[in-house]
Amino acid sequence: MTLSRVPPRSRGMLNCRPMARKRSKTAPAAPFLRRLSLLPERMERGWPFDLPLLQDGALEIAFERPVTILVGENGSGKSTLLEAIAAAAGFSEQGGDSGHGPGGPQDWAPLAPALRLSWLPKIGRGFFMRAESFFNVAAFIDRAGSIDRWGGQPLHEQSHGESFLAIYLSRLSEPGLYILDEPEAALSPNRQLSFLCALHDMQKSGTAQIIMATHSPILMALPGATLLELGPDGANEVDYRETDHFKLYERFLRGPEAYLKHLFDDEADPT
Repeated sequence: MTLSRVPPRSRGMLNCRPMARKRSKTAPAAPFLRRLSLLPERMERGWPFDLPLLQDGALEIAFERPVTILVGENGSGKSTLLEAIAAAAGFSEQGGDSGHGPGGPQDWAPLAPALRLSWLPKIGRGFFMRAESFFNVAAFIDRAGSIDRWGGQPLHEQSHGESFLAIYLSRLSEPGLYILDEPEAALSPNRQLSFLCALHDMQKSGTAQIIMATHSPILMALPGATLLELGPDGANEVDYRETDHFKLYERFLRGPEAYLKHLFDDEADPT
């Protein structure tokens, strides 16, 4: 995938020029992870089993498209659910691929043993990205001397956002399951558009599956993705323009002065 500039009247915006890797006729098509269901008999007391998302014990998600985007307020369980999926799929707590450390749910993802993952087919390749442990993953990659696979430049010699994007653009063309927790954390709005191009390119290739949690309305806008809003009544599909994130950004950007006045206007002095 390459990115090219659009005409001067739209200067500053990016235009995707996709170069999607075509899936061979014999290769399986994404999504590979087809269904997630909760095993109530394996639920325990306390966190994370007291999350509203899990209260009725009937959580079930069908993955029908290559990209599934989890949305919801802080505390809704997005990161917890992603970590449990990653652990059950064999990724490391620190993130990265299966070679970055011992995976397994026993120490860091207590929800994982209570999940049943249904695959068609089971695939062991992919990547788990979590923003808070990215430094350790980048250090592992640089020490391993495998920078050619990650864009050709040591990750710690790039800015935070550039190194994030280098990993995304280098790996999303490879078949596998990609679990991304708030990938926009280090990306400017312009770089989020670059990442959106990568996601769109991957969709067209049919070679990879992404399950992602985000607060970014830019990333939520990906055509063809399934948006699932997490809440007390489970994980429900939602239209992009009906998400709380889109509505809030739309209201704010239409009239930031009025919005800020509403936020900062002090109450009358009672004295």
